[in-house]
Amino acid sequence: MTTSLVLTFIGSDRPGLVNAISERIAAGGGSWLESRLAQLAGQFAGIVLVRVPANAASGLIAALSELQADGLSVTVTEGSEAAPPQDYEALTLEVLGHDRPGIVRDVTQTLRKLGVNIEELSSSIESAPFTGEEMFRAVIKVSVPAHVAVEEVRRSLERLADEIMVDLKEAA
Repeated sequence: MTTSLVLTFIGSDRPGLVNAISERIAAGGGSWLESRLAQLAGQFAGIVLVRVPANAASGLIAALSELQADGLSVTVTEGSEAAPPQDYEALTLEVLGHDRPGIVRDVTQTLRKLGVNIEELSSSIESAPFTGEEMFRAVIKVSVPAHVAVEEVRRSLERLADEIMVDLKEAA
């Protein structure tokens, strides 16, 4: 019997940070299954899915919490079984628009009102060609319930502001 653990961490970016975490996971009998890691503003943060034998989970959690002494904030949560799949369509939304305060709030609020579930979101700021203006770009993987038309998702997002462009792609 195995247990899934989801750990999140953040600390000052430095060489060896990911290695310190992976050594604790391996020594605790865990397998590093999936992760998203990034350096942002001098901090290194991540979320990692780990599978560990059930009888070794508490030891691994204790070993990971010892990393706090090295200035690394670590939180471990036991995973749960995924909810049974519903009738939905997986889409990838690509949002591009002039950067402005509240754009993530507005996009996510629109998706929530439609009942669309965000599976993954990544965003960045980039310079527009020719003008150099700051442009907000987001790639959002979502699950759209069967009762919601994909075109309604597009129209709802495009109504946020005239300068937002939305491209919808079926997930692979």
